[in-house]
Amino acid sequence: MNRITSLIMQASVAMSMALFIAPSADAQAKKLRIGVEGAYPPFSEIDTSGNLKGFDIDITNALCAQMKRDCELVQLSFDGMIPALQSRKIDAVIASMSITDERRKAVEFSNKYYKTPARFVVKAGSKLELTPAGLKGKRVGVQRSTTHDRYIADTYKDAKIVRYTKQDEVFLDLASGRLDAAFLDSIAADIGFLKKPAGKGFAFAGPEIEDRKYFGDGAGVALRKSDTALRDEFNAAIAALRSNGTYKKIQDKYFDFDVYGSAPVAAGATAPAAAKPAASKK
Repeated sequence: MNRITSLIMQASVAMSMALFIAPSADAQAKKLRIGVEGAYPPFSEIDTSGNLKGFDIDITNALCAQMKRDCELVQLSFDGMIPALQSRKIDAVIASMSITDERRKAVEFSNKYYKTPARFVVKAGSKLELTPAGLKGKRVGVQRSTTHDRYIADTYKDAKIVRYTKQDEVFLDLASGRLDAAFLDSIAADIGFLKKPAGKGFAFAGPEIEDRKYFGDGAGVALRKSDTALRDEFNAAIAALRSNGTYKKIQDKYFDFDVYGSAPVAAGATAPAAAKPAASKK
């Protein structure tokens, strides 16, 4: 009789513990670790107080709020994002990562949340010819492992490509004269460099470049291939931010044009031309 009573008490305690633990486990399941960069103004940077800020950061926080998710922002170097995602150190990447066919082989993507073209930046008045022959032997700065890196490597094979971990490092060497040109997202170049004191005396050169082979369909949230339910959750949240005015409110804080670009492009389709500066960073 005592043994039966003991077993009943143990079962009761176990059930009570399960009920107590369940909410915590559920809360943990809802928490997302989001990889961000913090070195790509105006999309992601660190302010004077050491806090993350920028378009990507505000979009991340708005998406998490829309999804009713508790999110932890994990600052990483851009070239470490996909390895961290695949090793489950993070659950998603929101770091201006371009949705390309090459990357789709390794990761899943949400729909885009913005799309802007790439451009060269050079010393104002430079006579540099932006052709394979014109850039032969010239030092061109790019951020490592980005779509800009790949485009320059494939298109300007005789240029001296100088790769950097952070975009800010490209700007520093360009301003100091250690580079002949830089190739990057046009908005990051304009707001992150040309409109700042360090960018005085520099200018865009050549046309906007939006080759889909390299720059894909815009910037999206990167996820593990198996996380299709989470992808759908992000897609619904992106659509909600677009429709409820939150996206425009965030966009207008940083830009005076529609950074979203043209309508979403289905996988495998060719992106239509956009009326506004409308590729993406990386």
